[in-house]
Order: sequence, then C-alpha cells, then structure tokens
Amino acid sequence: MKPTLLILAAGMASRYGSMKQIQGFGPGGETIMDYSIYDAIRAGFGKVVFIIRRDFAENFKNIVEPKIKGRIEIDYVYQELDSFAGGYKAPAERTKPWGTAHAVLCARTAIKEPFAVINADDFYGSDAFFKAADSLRHEIRDGVFSIIGYDLAKTLSENGSVSRGVCEVDKEGNLVSIVERTKIYREGSRIVYDDADGIHEVPFDSKVSMNLWCFPASAFDIIQRIFIDFLKEKGTDAKAEFFIPIIGDRFIKEGGKVKLVPTTAQWFGVTYKEDAPEVKKNLRYLVSKGEYPERLWS
Repeated sequence: MKPTLLILAAGMASRYGSMKQIQGFGPGGETIMDYSIYDAIRAGFGKVVFIIRRDFAENFKNIVEPKIKGRIEIDYVYQELDSFAGGYKAPAERTKPWGTAHAVLCARTAIKEPFAVINADDFYGSDAFFKAADSLRHEIRDGVFSIIGYDLAKTLSENGSVSRGVCEVDKEGNLVSIVERTKIYREGSRIVYDDADGIHEVPFDSKVSMNLWCFPASAFDIIQRIFIDFLKEKGTDAKAEFFIPIIGDRFIKEGGKVKLVPTTAQWFGVTYKEDAPEVKKNLRYLVSKGEYPERLWS
C-alpha cells in the first residue's frame, strides 16, 4: 500500500498577510506545495490529502487540480472548530482553528494507510520525502512514529522569530522529548527563544521538527483522545494551540517510540513577506542545478 501525504493548508497566514499556500514562487509560477507534491510522487506516495478552509476551497481547487489531477489521487478535508471535538463548543471569541494536531485529526475519515504530514508553505527537499516514504514503508507501525529532523540553524528566518519543535534525542536516535518553542530567533552568535519566563538559549546543533511527521493510521485514535484531554484542560483559552509536538511528547510519555530520521535536505519557507525573494532565489538555484525542471508539470 502506498503512503499518503497530508498537507496542512488551512492556516490563517496571519503573519504573512496573504494566501501564501497558493502563491507562485517557482520560475513557472509553482507554489511551494507543488514542489512537495512533485517530490512525494517521485518518492512513491500514492495520494495527497489537503486540509483547507471551506471559505477558500473553490479557489484552492481551481489552482491545484489542473496541475496534478491524474498524477496522484487527490482528496480534501476541512478544519473547523467543532470537528472531532466531542460536542465541545469553542469560546465565542475564538475564530482560528485549534492548531496543527487538530488539523491532522480532521483527516481521519480520508486516510486509512500510513501517512506523512507537512506544512503547505515549507520547502522540505527531495531527500526528506524519500526518507519519509522509506520510514512509512519499513518503520511505522502501531506504537512507532517518526519525524524528519532538520538542523535548527538551517531553519531560521532573517526576518523575525519562528516556531519550531525542538527535539531531544537519545543515543539510539529516538525522541526523548519535543517542545514547541513559538519565538525562536538569532541573537548575535546565539539562537534563543522567548517565553513567559524570559529569554533562553537553544543549543546551536539542536534538531527540530518542521512538521514532517510520519504516522500509522492508528495514530488518529491517539490524537482524538489527547485532543479531548486538551479541550478539557485548555479549551476555554481562546488562544490555546493544539500542536503536533504535543502529540509526540505525550506519545513518548505513554511508552510509544518516535524515531528521528535526519535529512540532508535544505529547508526553507515563507513565514514573512520578506522571506519571499530568498525562496524564489533558492528555487531558481535548485532548477539551475537540475534538481527540478524549470516547469514542474509540463
């Protein structure tokens, strides 16, 4: 059975200020997602599922489908506040979805096979998709997840702070813990993060998750259970976020195993408008090296 690629494209894009998921960055107007899908097809994925918002579904489909329809199976799911919430009603002042782990949960009716999860607006590199596909075929099973790990220093933006799942790994390459740090940035020769207790340094050689996770289909049951616990504990907080690293950390604490699979791929992405020129430059460079054709889908 071929694995599935689940693309998180329902984000509000609040910091970037536009629908960056369908903005063209490649020389032929390709989106960052186009490169991810292209790499996934090459790596042997059989289906792509998009998590999107209903209010831009038609626009999204009109842009995506003419390029990839017939190349890979396509499905869509919608992330809404009450999806899989067990009847829980969100606070009236909350308008944005519950976060990335909830987005994954919203795909449980569309995915019955091992699957990888990525962000729509991150470029992961072909090596990462081949590593993910291999992990899904040979490592992932009930009780075992994996993540593709990147060097923290290679994942920062020069234009502001970013959110990263910082990993602690044992000598066997298994995660000991993963913690989402929501404000990481360079400060001179250091990498630091801010939280309510102040500014803290992060080791320069830290491995981080860029939300490229690999799961068995049984993970949906685990995510559902943890989501209900999350709502009981933090559901009244209008700004609470149910991040994927919460799932990984809880899974480990309950005796599960998460393997960190390092990749040599270079990550880049668009968190801020100012990141866009660098992304375009990087894509042109990869095309010039022959890693991608100038027109992906021609």
